Amino acid sequence: MSIDPPGSASTVRRIMLGASLRRLREDCGLDRGQAGFHIRASESKISRMELGRVGFKTRDVEDLLTLYGVSDDAERRALLEMVREANTPGWWHKYSSVLPGWFTTYVGLEEAASVIRTYEVQHVPGLLQTANYARSVYRLGNPDATSEEIESRVHLRLQRQERFTQKDGPRLWAVIDEATLMRTIGGRDIMAEQLQHLLEVAALPNITIQVMPFRYGMHAAEGGAFSILRFPESDLSDVVYVEQLWGALYLDKREDVDPYLTAMEQLCVESTTPGGTVELIGGLLRKI
Repeated sequence: MSIDPPGSASTVRRIMLGASLRRLREDCGLDRGQAGFHIRASESKISRMELGRVGFKTRDVEDLLTLYGVSDDAERRALLEMVREANTPGWWHKYSSVLPGWFTTYVGLEEAASVIRTYEVQHVPGLLQTANYARSVYRLGNPDATSEEIESRVHLRLQRQERFTQKDGPRLWAVIDEATLMRTIGGRDIMAEQLQHLLEVAALPNITIQVMPFRYGMHAAEGGAFSILRFPESDLSDVVYVEQLWGALYLDKREDVDPYLTAMEQLCVESTTPGGTVELIGGLLRKI
């Protein structure tokens, strides 16, 4: 099976196909149990299909389209072509041996996003890390990992960054807690290299970096780190990603996403301006 190149969007294709099937089912007045019975599947499988969290079998989609009364040849062909696109593994699947299953979904969403807004409190956001800094983070979090596993993870992280440093790349807006920049990871030299890297990427037109300074005390995102992903497809909702120690939450319902959007807006208002960020990081560099 072919592999999607960087920048492809098989994960989003699954989400879009699932959303289309859900709308068609609801238009027919059928519930998930009835749809599942028609393709010899459970209600929970239909739910996972409609959320884009499983692969699709062409036969199942064909049977569902017939059940939902989709008889137009062009519409059927378009949806069945989406099945092929949705089932094509992304380039990151070659790292599946070292990539946690719960994180695979995020990488797919990240690949398809046009705007990513992130807030980080423990370490520099992955999309802004240097290889040495990333290597240090992985070693601290995975003390039993082999050198080969660490290097594979670092390589994956650097590949994920490539889209954001290219011309017309996606928009990345990062708010970093000042504590993150004060926390020396990997030693003085590695930290100095990381801070210098932040100054360099902050000059790119599609990357904005702000710092939430200590002087503000409590702020809108005291709950911890999170990311908000927005997609170019207008019918896809924003997705909030909240990483935990051994898993992650993916939120896409409006009532769940809105509080994070509000918190991010408040963070951006209270954090340093881009110019202030350069001044703050430059000051930290001079102290190392």
